[in-house]
Amino acid sequence: MATQRGFDRTDRISAEVMREVEKIIRDEVSDPRTDCMFSITHVEVTKDLRYAKIFVSVMEEEKRDGMMAALKSASGFIRHSLGQHMMLRYTPEPVFKLDTSIEYGVHIAELLNHVAKGEEDESTVQ
Repeated sequence: MATQRGFDRTDRISAEVMREVEKIIRDEVSDPRTDCMFSITHVEVTKDLRYAKIFVSVMEEEKRDGMMAALKSASGFIRHSLGQHMMLRYTPEPVFKLDTSIEYGVHIAELLNHVAKGEEDESTVQ
C-alpha cells in the first residue's frame, strides 16, 4: 500500500510540474526562440524528486532545434521559477526531451486513411 501512495504522490507532482513549467515558459522565459506553438505532453518526476523529464512537442518542425536549445539554456531559470511556484523540499532539475509522438500519431492516421480509401476504391471497382 505504501508504494501505491508513493506513485500517487509523484504522479500529482508530475502533473503540477507540467502545468507550472508550461506557464513559466509561456509567461516568464523571454527567449525569442520559445515564441512558437508547443505543448508539454508528459512529465516524469523521479521518486526522489531530483529530476523531471519534460517531454515537449513543437508543432513547427523548423523551430524545434531552436526551441530545445532555448529550453536547455533556460533550464536553470525554469528550475528557480518552479521552486518559487511550488512548495517542495527539492525542486526537480528539468531535463527537456523532444516529443514527436503527436506527429507520429498524425502520420499513422494518414496512413490508415490512405489504406481505407484504397480499400473503398477496390470495392467500388469490383
